[in-house]
Amino acid sequence: MQKSAFTMMELIFVIVILGILATIAVPKFSGMKEQADIAKGRSDVAAIRAAILNERQSQIIKGTSSYIPKLTPLTTSTTLFTGNGTRKLLTYGIKAGVWTHPADGNYTYTINGVATNFIYDSDDGTFTCTATASNHCAKLVD
Repeated sequence: MQKSAFTMMELIFVIVILGILATIAVPKFSGMKEQADIAKGRSDVAAIRAAILNERQSQIIKGTSSYIPKLTPLTTSTTLFTGNGTRKLLTYGIKAGVWTHPADGNYTYTINGVATNFIYDSDDGTFTCTATASNHCAKLVD
């Protein structure tokens, strides 16, 4: 009766190969979360800007040329960018979390603990970020 099993050398060889693969793969995947957060932020910003223009066009058809006064109601909500309570912006909004609403007209999008500030101007309907050296403004809007 013959027993078959792996030898110690074969097991060590497999462990060494897995270690080499891990040292190659881990650095490549380390920046993936940040890249995914940036992609989500870009998508959100594009959706918000499109919704602002869409809402304005709806108002022009109704005879009103003003932009929506607020993107989020004054009441504290876990869902942002739904409109001001009387005028609708995004149908389902964006869940608060990486997006926060610290003050009226101001929003922040956080990636890896770094906040990028956005400002909504109801006079001209712009939703822009305020660039600093430490945030991801250019990556989110370019």
